Amino acid sequence: MSDRLYFSCQIRHFQAASVLKEFGKMLALFPFSKLAKRGPVLRIYALERVEPPVFEREFALDADANTMLEAAAEFLQPDCAAEIDTYWDLWQYEKNGNEGDWKLLPASVTLACFGPGFSQDREDHLRIEFGPDARFLPTPGVEGSLRMGQSNLKSLLRLVSDLEKKLDIETRHVWSESGANFAEVLKHAVGSYHVN
Repeated sequence: MSDRLYFSCQIRHFQAASVLKEFGKMLALFPFSKLAKRGPVLRIYALERVEPPVFEREFALDADANTMLEAAAEFLQPDCAAEIDTYWDLWQYEKNGNEGDWKLLPASVTLACFGPGFSQDREDHLRIEFGPDARFLPTPGVEGSLRMGQSNLKSLLRLVSDLEKKLDIETRHVWSESGANFAEVLKHAVGSYHVN
């Protein structure tokens, strides 16, 4: 069963005034898809996510991080959160009838920042929802899935490493929605391939 995979972090000396600055650093490092057919969608939520967004806008495919940050700046308050639904390019198995092939395709991802007054389940300042963990795991019976899963996982780890170098991170976590330890899930999945 697939589980949703996340990265979240707390920024050292985080203040309401620095929310967009830190979010901008994350957006500058994120490898936006070159293959997506839709542009990023920015949503601003006030108080908590159960409320409808106070602002929503879809951007052009070639929109840069500064354009999105400028739009967010008008609405983002200390009790708000900003989310950008977008894509990055990952290897995905596409099946056509009885045949299938691995292709580099846009995969959905959500980038978020949270003001200190926003009500949420975790105490993180920045978060990335990577989508189903199956994108980073081998699929039994699908030729090439170990190599392609490893390639996708390397992309994830490279992004996390880049964020750690650029941001003044106090704490960070890669976690799954179910609470399962992704490292253990990965070890079990790869173990079935008899790989050292």
